[in-house]
Amino acid sequence: MFDYIIIGGGSAGCVLAARLSQDPDITVALLEAGPADSSVLIHCPAGLAVIAKSGQANWKFDTVPQPGLNGRTGYQPRGKVLGGSSSVNAMIYARGHRDDYDHWAAEGNPGWAYEDVLPYFKLAEDNERGANAFHGSGGPLNVMDLKSPNRFGQVFIKAAQQAGLHYNPDFNGESQEGVGPFQVTHKNGERFSAAKAYLTPNLARPNLQVFTGAHTTRIVLERKRAVGVEFHHEGALKQLNAKREVLLCAGALQSPQILMLSGIGPREHLLKNSIATLHDLPGVGANLHDHIDVVQVVDAPQAKDLFGLSITGAWRMVQGLFEWRKQRSGMLTTNYAEAGGFIKSQGSEPIPDLQLHFVIGKLLNHGRTTTLGHGFSCHVCLLRPRSRGNVRLASNDPFAAPLIDPNFLGDRDDMERMVRGFKLMRQILTQPALAAAQGRELTASAQAQTYAQIERFIRDHADTIYHPVGTCRMGTGAMDVVDAQLRVHGITGLRVVDASIMPRIVGGNTNAPVIMIAEKAADMIRAAQI
Repeated sequence: MFDYIIIGGGSAGCVLAARLSQDPDITVALLEAGPADSSVLIHCPAGLAVIAKSGQANWKFDTVPQPGLNGRTGYQPRGKVLGGSSSVNAMIYARGHRDDYDHWAAEGNPGWAYEDVLPYFKLAEDNERGANAFHGSGGPLNVMDLKSPNRFGQVFIKAAQQAGLHYNPDFNGESQEGVGPFQVTHKNGERFSAAKAYLTPNLARPNLQVFTGAHTTRIVLERKRAVGVEFHHEGALKQLNAKREVLLCAGALQSPQILMLSGIGPREHLLKNSIATLHDLPGVGANLHDHIDVVQVVDAPQAKDLFGLSITGAWRMVQGLFEWRKQRSGMLTTNYAEAGGFIKSQGSEPIPDLQLHFVIGKLLNHGRTTTLGHGFSCHVCLLRPRSRGNVRLASNDPFAAPLIDPNFLGDRDDMERMVRGFKLMRQILTQPALAAAQGRELTASAQAQTYAQIERFIRDHADTIYHPVGTCRMGTGAMDVVDAQLRVHGITGLRVVDASIMPRIVGGNTNAPVIMIAEKAADMIRAAQI
């Protein structure tokens, strides 16, 4: 028997485990389906490339066929390891725009406006630049500038300035708009995941027990109260009971799956899958949306200081390995997406609606396709898509992957913004600063010149940039799943704490916001004890 059972050892789960177990009189169990975060490929930032190719520490989900992507299935990687996706992501520290949170509050979620959540961002943060009105110091999560940045990040920034964009040294400060370097969740040349920030330092606490390899099968309910969790662990089906609350932190794809497997969700869908409806909650799994993204790749064989497969590149990699092992510095401290920006697809936009990620290598098929030689890539992603999809059960088998339908490009406005963004990205990549690398845009995108050709290229090549949200939406409407305290409507003793609660996706990477959500949730949970 534990006071709190946390389902999912990702970013939110690690935060809650650490914060709640600060009270020695409170007992906490954390269930994570994946293994411990022991691989050197997790801790060495550049190991991200190997993780992407191997698929380790990853659920490796696919979407259902997407009409907006010409019938293609999209790739949906999610972390399956302590730290969750913070152990396998590109480590960018970005919070989104202040208007995102004001929008949450305006939709009937008191306490979630920007001024409400900023203290929690600061509470979590230990920014090596120091504290100010927008940043914290002394928090668990180390945030820093890249230790050994590649020179091409600055070349990209110069090219963007040549294209008319302004320099912004801090996307999380007073203003988001502009181009500049990304700060990252690193410390001393290593990835600093939510597990390393929150969980690892506290594993010795006697009131905290972590179960790895623990696959949750359902939440146990009694009279519409969550009283425990059933899970598969070490070859057996086990159950833990919760005296206070069950905290669901499995992410936007699996939190709704677990709710539905537990009999909480749309009645007709549960009946279709032979699951008894214990609580009819139609919004579970609805409102799925994600940042749709497309990449332009440039072959630059003379730019040997970019990442790439060549004799020179291999030798530099060997040198980098020794440097990282001895000093935790050098080229292997990269997160690859070293610079970027937040821009407007047209001047009339009130806030940036596009994000750029500049990558110091040739990125094809999420890094899973091997390509020879050197070059660089640039992503453009749509920050607030209008398209909405859903997550559904494939069956009542808790080990079956969910059916994931982001409905990419289902709304025409999303495509129009993406085409404008593609054109702006090309303008940057053809400026003199980057043209000096004597690169050549790969044929697939180079042939896309007219609006129709660009649209075709986007439908043929676009996919996620790994930010699914919204499937347990926070609010007070008929299709909302949790209230502003993150309590599941109609069920006591159960909260959802992860990206699934976002009413609308934030305009930026989602890891820092999820950590903020969990920090705020920990305070709400502790307040409920009083």
